[in-house]
Amino acid sequence: MSNFRFKVIEGTRSAAQSVFAHGFRSFLTTLGIIIGVASVIAVVSVVQGFSASISAQFDDIGTNVISIDSYTPPKSRLQGKYARLTYGDYEKIKYQIPGVSHVTPTLDVRGSDNGVAYRDQSITSRVFGSASTYHKLNAVYCEDGRFFNPSDDNSRRKVAVVGPSLVKQLNIKGSPVGEYIGIAGEWFKVICVTEKKGKLFGFDQDNFALIPFSTALSLMGGGSSWRTNIKISLAVDKAELLPQVKQNITRVLRRAHKVRSGEPSDFEISSADQMLETFDSIIGSTTLVLAGVVSISLLVGGIGIMNIMLVSVTERTREIGIQKALGATRFDILLQFLIEAVFLCLLGGLIGVLLGFGAGSLISNLTDLPPASVPLWAVLLSFGFSAGIGLIFGIIPAAKAANLDPIDALRYE
Repeated sequence: MSNFRFKVIEGTRSAAQSVFAHGFRSFLTTLGIIIGVASVIAVVSVVQGFSASISAQFDDIGTNVISIDSYTPPKSRLQGKYARLTYGDYEKIKYQIPGVSHVTPTLDVRGSDNGVAYRDQSITSRVFGSASTYHKLNAVYCEDGRFFNPSDDNSRRKVAVVGPSLVKQLNIKGSPVGEYIGIAGEWFKVICVTEKKGKLFGFDQDNFALIPFSTALSLMGGGSSWRTNIKISLAVDKAELLPQVKQNITRVLRRAHKVRSGEPSDFEISSADQMLETFDSIIGSTTLVLAGVVSISLLVGGIGIMNIMLVSVTERTREIGIQKALGATRFDILLQFLIEAVFLCLLGGLIGVLLGFGAGSLISNLTDLPPASVPLWAVLLSFGFSAGIGLIFGIIPAAKAANLDPIDALRYE
């Protein structure tokens, strides 16, 4: 065992000496490996960084959150019929479904241009109304000021919670809290600027204005808007009650909407854990496909390794003959050239990992994506694949070197 360890150490030292003695040629040889590993790491780091950011947001919200949206089957759409959730549905869920809390309605406010004005400026932004429980349910917190409370909602106060991107676009100097912005022709007092969340799928999560739900209803027609389509969100008190709560909501809403047995529901119920599982599945599949496509360059790099090792065997034929004349066995020669091939590939893999992480970080910064993240499995897989390429494509040159006849090798000029 100690003899084999000595041969490995000496083989590694000899490989390093040979590689660095022909530095430029070694670099060109490993270029395919470097490009392949760097590409894989860059792709994986961007995707995994994005995935980590999404998972963190779901962790803040919690996996026991349920969202209910209206759903219109294709057949009904063709007939010009569209489903909706009403304030009455919200009250039924709030008072008839046990084991839930923070039942929250959300209503998109549609003004003439859905714009938000400040002084002489007006920009397009998402404006929606919701209850005071919204910030607890969606982990939205104020960086400056306070979130609106039940009193604001009950009194239909014209107050607004705004995102930092909206503040920046409106070019509000100093603290926005206490300033007035225009929404659908009315003036609202800013009482809170939320913490920054960044972009998601290219959508700016910080470009919004949130107003009390009752105030949003009054903007859209008051009493005539109580049947306006809304979204309902809630938290299930205990995770084990999630399936039962979904069944209860389905039963209550189907009865309220008079949906017949056998007909599809005109609403959709989705939970945070389902969305996270779906997202993880998409991310996993995307990562595998992209990594598989990019890994083709690793195979090209392996062919380059084999070619240069064959050239190296030819160049060192006389050296091999001398080694065999001095007692080196076929296994010794085979091990020496295999170690050199694996050393080249691992060196290329190391450079590729560093370049790939740098490229991934650069891409994330330039495109406003979440910070790149390289998981340990990606690094280990890259090195393992590199070593495998070295072994597979190095075996033919190594076998050729090991099978050389010592006398013929010594005669080689």
